Amino acid sequence: MKTFVPSALATLTLAAALGGCASMGGTTTLVDGARGLDNFNRVGEANWSAVDGAIQATQGGKDPAYLVSKGSYKDFMVKVEFWASDDANSGVFMRCKDPAAIGDESCYEANIFDQRPDPTYGTGAIVKVAAVSPMPKAGGKWNTYEITAKGKRLVLVLNGVKTVDVEDGKLVSGPIALQWGRGTIKFRKVEITPL
Repeated sequence: MKTFVPSALATLTLAAALGGCASMGGTTTLVDGARGLDNFNRVGEANWSAVDGAIQATQGGKDPAYLVSKGSYKDFMVKVEFWASDDANSGVFMRCKDPAAIGDESCYEANIFDQRPDPTYGTGAIVKVAAVSPMPKAGGKWNTYEITAKGKRLVLVLNGVKTVDVEDGKLVSGPIALQWGRGTIKFRKVEITPL
């Protein structure tokens, strides 16, 4: 018994020292509060920074900018806690073909865009794949996306409400990316679990 207790304590100490890099069940934490910028490569120009317990961007160049995960994922569930200003244009991109060229045709985009001129593919939709009606609003509050990609099936749940359940097989694996397009976007938790 005496050898078990120190061994168990050492294991718990090691787990605490890892600080959320991964947890039981294979879940990987990419963003946890203001930590996590080092889990991504930057593509494009935006002022990504750690502020007030989140990673945020408030301005950038004329084109959208992205934080692109260093890992690649095939079948997974990703949970994303985000805050968007009313005028934000953002999204969570998945299974991106080319990590240097992110877009809504080379990735699946779970949109965050309350003021999209055509709301068909606004907040809660997968752009150019699955429309949403009526479009929910995410601006001015903390929200949670739960996004599942398993085989051809893609499911989006925004704040506990399923907005998309569709099959599409054009993209099978790749990194995920967090977008800044305009306004203010904050991410305080991003966790991905392989399926």
